[in-house]
Amino acid sequence: MVKITIQLFAGLKDIVGSDIIENFDQESISVAELRKHLEQNYEKLRPYLSGVAIAINEDYVLDDNIELHDGDSVALIPPIAGGEDPSFLVTKQTLQSSTVKKMVATPSSGAIVVFEGIVRNLHQGRKVLHLEYEAYNTMALKQLELVGNEVLSQFANREVHKIAIHHRIGMLEIGDISLLVAISATHRADAFEAANFAVDRVKETVPIWKKEYGENGTMWQEGISPKPVTE
Repeated sequence: MVKITIQLFAGLKDIVGSDIIENFDQESISVAELRKHLEQNYEKLRPYLSGVAIAINEDYVLDDNIELHDGDSVALIPPIAGGEDPSFLVTKQTLQSSTVKKMVATPSSGAIVVFEGIVRNLHQGRKVLHLEYEAYNTMALKQLELVGNEVLSQFANREVHKIAIHHRIGMLEIGDISLLVAISATHRADAFEAANFAVDRVKETVPIWKKEYGENGTMWQEGISPKPVTE
């Protein structure tokens, strides 16, 4: 007997109403078999399953042949819209640019770039009143750290020194900072390029979604299919 807990996030949880617990008679079940089971038994999920990534025990799965076993925790990661290392943080607290700037400063740094993602009042022609960010918290933190490592690896020969990434969740008002990415490097061009790369990877891989509150109600902002960072 295999008991699998399937966690849902953002719009998927709205569609189903709660997380899913499934029991199977066999000793294990593949990710591919689980996808097929969900497609056959959850009609409302069916249109979205081809676009979701799957995580097992907080790690992205890149092979649908991987077997799931009793007690495994599965997360369906829809398109993506504090830990031991304070350089990487998911928090409901207000973000401070000065904090991440201090974290990445080194005596060798000739440039520090700090990117601020700001909640704006208009999105695709719709007036935005405020945004609500939801995260798969523990996995989001892990992915932020992996993005940081990926950036340092990609720019290993470019004298990029340190990186810090903080993401805010919960309800945010217009003008609030939702994302901070700080990069230090010897030269400004490398710092700018690394920061831009890091922001793109955060949006592509970290399981954080945002709900838009507007004059005509609420809606989850559309995202992109996750492009996981591998360890």
